[in-house]
Amino acid sequence: MSIAFRLMAALAVSTLGLFAVQPAAAASTGSCNRACLEGFVERYLDAVTENRPDKVPLATGVRFTEDGQQLVIGDGLWNSMRAKGSYRLFVTDVPAGQVVVLATIEEDHREAGKSTGALLALRLKVKNLQISEIEQMVVRDDKAAARVSALTPHPLYLQAVPEAERMSRADLIATGNKYFTGMQQNDGKGDYPFAADCNRLENGMQSTNAPTPEGQTRPDPKTSLTYSAQWSCMEQFKSGLLHFVNRIRDRRFVAVDQERGIVFAFGFFDHSAGATRTFKAADGRTVTSGPVQPWTWEIAELFKIEKGQIRKIDAFLQRSPYGMNSGWSTWSQGLSDVARDVTME
Repeated sequence: MSIAFRLMAALAVSTLGLFAVQPAAAASTGSCNRACLEGFVERYLDAVTENRPDKVPLATGVRFTEDGQQLVIGDGLWNSMRAKGSYRLFVTDVPAGQVVVLATIEEDHREAGKSTGALLALRLKVKNLQISEIEQMVVRDDKAAARVSALTPHPLYLQAVPEAERMSRADLIATGNKYFTGMQQNDGKGDYPFAADCNRLENGMQSTNAPTPEGQTRPDPKTSLTYSAQWSCMEQFKSGLLHFVNRIRDRRFVAVDQERGIVFAFGFFDHSAGATRTFKAADGRTVTSGPVQPWTWEIAELFKIEKGQIRKIDAFLQRSPYGMNSGWSTWSQGLSDVARDVTME
């Protein structure tokens, strides 16, 4: 299928979408509940797998980015995705008409007849039962995909918070943002709202509370020169050894699930190298740590929050060009470390 044909299909699909079968949960009212929004994700992934934009209802002027680049519908992952994977972790924001998912997928392999795994962070905005925005980040790492495929989302992500204990949209975002604020130029003295059982997974791997390998000794935060994945969330932040993450910017909170107490953000972690690598740990020791060359992580991250504390964190991330923008922000917004609630825009 040529690029020109795909473009024509994308332009025509908003008309086709009017006649497509709409999700049953929403067909009579024109609104889209949790099942409806999550159903749009499955329909979208099916359409991408077949490279058939006409199989999903797209709004006129739908905007599509992949890894921060605005593309024509039918380009990018549409050309290479072979199948959906088994893993899904949703953050579904019904009032905003936004749904985000961390998922596994299969892509073309250089050897004919084979496929390779990848991770996908996908955001869809649905308005009037049509997709008006598509934002996706593809982590092309077969080993990471295999790790995540072997997992199931933690049961806490599926549990509703008692109605009397539910936090407001603004408070959930503010609490999630404390993670970013506490890590940026980390000094061990910030407001770190971690629950005692807080745990973080990064591309399917434990980045906190990891078991100490056999034959090794658990690093001591009081003497270590680098933070350890064997430490708890609080120990890592209290150590001050994450200071080399000198800027966390373009913090876009794109979905909030108040019922389940989950908030989702896209952002970028900058390690600027040079003088930013040398700093004071929380106990006053001078430490040099972090990447020796400028480095940016593009990240999709979600937080499960209960009673004002972060209990679980899941993130997909990949290295991006240093200083890259999300494709959904102005240049100044992309450099800012101010949290932005874009859920209801």
